[in-house]
Amino acid sequence: MSGRIYEVAPRRGGIVGVNFAELWTYRDLAWLLALRDIRLRYRQTLFGVAWALLQPLAATLVFYFVFSKTVGLTGDGLPYSVFALSGVALWGYFSSGVQGAATSLVDDRELLTRVWFPRLLAPLGAVVPGLLDLAVALVALAVLMAAEGVAPGLALLTLPLCLACAALLALGVGSLFCAVNIKYRDVKHTLPFALQLWFFATPIVFASSLVHGTGRWLLAANPVCGLVDWWRWAAIQAPAPPPEDLLSLATGVVLVVVGLLYFRRVEGRFADVV
Repeated sequence: MSGRIYEVAPRRGGIVGVNFAELWTYRDLAWLLALRDIRLRYRQTLFGVAWALLQPLAATLVFYFVFSKTVGLTGDGLPYSVFALSGVALWGYFSSGVQGAATSLVDDRELLTRVWFPRLLAPLGAVVPGLLDLAVALVALAVLMAAEGVAPGLALLTLPLCLACAALLALGVGSLFCAVNIKYRDVKHTLPFALQLWFFATPIVFASSLVHGTGRWLLAANPVCGLVDWWRWAAIQAPAPPPEDLLSLATGVVLVVVGLLYFRRVEGRFADVV
């Protein structure tokens, strides 16, 4: 023994403190965590992956009868069933990604305390499994669009970029809640309620074009609002996102930066308090 003390710690640097070279080095771990979550999600289930189809379809059916047939909401010039399913599919991915990321390190506390790895890989891996559910929902959406005579336009080419932005936002928000959840475990119980409120503050069951004036700017302060408008424009050829959605983009960027910066600031204490 030389008597020297070696500290195993994450390397700082990169954008908002995230060392992308380090994440790339340990990328296999994120993939393994994602595969494990997928297996656990559908282990010993009656319908298996079909749940990814049943949940958005059931929600869309309820919204169709409650908000379209009863309340009379319209789908921005599109069949309301297609309009609702497109929003439900994206929100389902975002909310599941946020919840999975928020609890990722607490669920892996033994891995956290015994082995060092870039801690951000845990919430990053938790954001990936929802892509499978989203892919299944998109197949259902494509079938419904064909039945309703709805076809996407050239904006469809921007859909992968929109999905990448949704994943990044889910990672930023999930990382923020993950860092707080390490110390305050009641976050796990309050987060579903907070996401439910967030859902109704997002134009999922209603078109953002129905809101005017000051209310439209308040709606645009919701970072998911612009994503939903963009997603519908790309996937089902809904009207293009209005200028107000630039505010949504800005708030989304701020939220991601704050989430990642706070996560990197406190991650060194995770193993001590988990």
